[in-house]
Amino acid sequence: MKTYLVTGGAGFIGSNYIHYLFEKYGSAANIINLDKLTYAGNLENLRDVESNNNYRFVKGDICDASVVDPLVREADIVINFAAESHVDRSIGAPDDFIKTDIYGAFMLLEAARKHGVEKFVQISTDEVYGSIIDGSFKETDVLEPSSPYSASKAGADRLAYSYFVTYDLPVIITRCSNNYGPCQYPEKLIPLFVTNALEDKSLPIYGDGKNVRDWIYVRDHCDAIEFLVHHGDDGQVYNIGAGEERMNIEITDLILKYLKKPDSLKMYVQDRLGHDRRYSVDTAKIAALGWQPSHSFEQAMQDTIQWYIDHKKWWARLKSGEYKEYYKAHYKREL
Repeated sequence: MKTYLVTGGAGFIGSNYIHYLFEKYGSAANIINLDKLTYAGNLENLRDVESNNNYRFVKGDICDASVVDPLVREADIVINFAAESHVDRSIGAPDDFIKTDIYGAFMLLEAARKHGVEKFVQISTDEVYGSIIDGSFKETDVLEPSSPYSASKAGADRLAYSYFVTYDLPVIITRCSNNYGPCQYPEKLIPLFVTNALEDKSLPIYGDGKNVRDWIYVRDHCDAIEFLVHHGDDGQVYNIGAGEERMNIEITDLILKYLKKPDSLKMYVQDRLGHDRRYSVDTAKIAALGWQPSHSFEQAMQDTIQWYIDHKKWWARLKSGEYKEYYKAHYKREL
């Protein structure tokens, strides 16, 4: 039985990954979830697995060596999802991003080096490349991050690589495109627009709405990570994407059409500072190993929108600020 230490496991992608592991391996996987439970960490995402004997939640900060070291010592595989990840927040408070995304990754890498883990996966992002007008970024292209968030992720990305080169730590780095799916905190584009539309509130569109992103269903991202744990080469970077590029305005129109809401809910606002025009990654490297996404964009988007329709209590608490009180009452812990 392999023991996975999943950091940031109460967040959007981390919680989906934990569900993925249990569905794939059942009792053959032992999972430790380390999460600081900032505003984006939500234990409701894992209510259905919290009583599993092979699952353990630890509330803690990846920047705290006294927390990190004993957990890494138990682990065979470390998957580092833990990060401050919202670009808008990084513009207003970059210090939080530098500390968590870079120093936190350093703490994990040091512990992994000390205890000799079998695999360390650093979850990076396609945003480290910056914007591209034509073509797609390859793993060997120059990194030109343009926000404090993407710069902090680029720093952790390269720090992880240095631990492979210097210490022979078995590191793999993934750079994935924009994720969507269940349990995404309603500040990101798709859950924000879906939930706002359900409440008949305006959908704030930056600039002209023509910024382009490649969208991947979160379950495909989880599948790609686990595929690379077993088939990726140490010291390598792998782009992960679905080849589903859409302008933000296209995503907006799709949501409004599915929910049968009027175009009058669109509200164009001043563009975000340093807003990259287009992200696109070349995924030939992981495809050559035999991995491809398995979900169609159209069906996965419908499933995602329907999830928010069916789970109003989940997102209404978060948007209203009630979650802190609910969490304290249910889990008898302070956030």
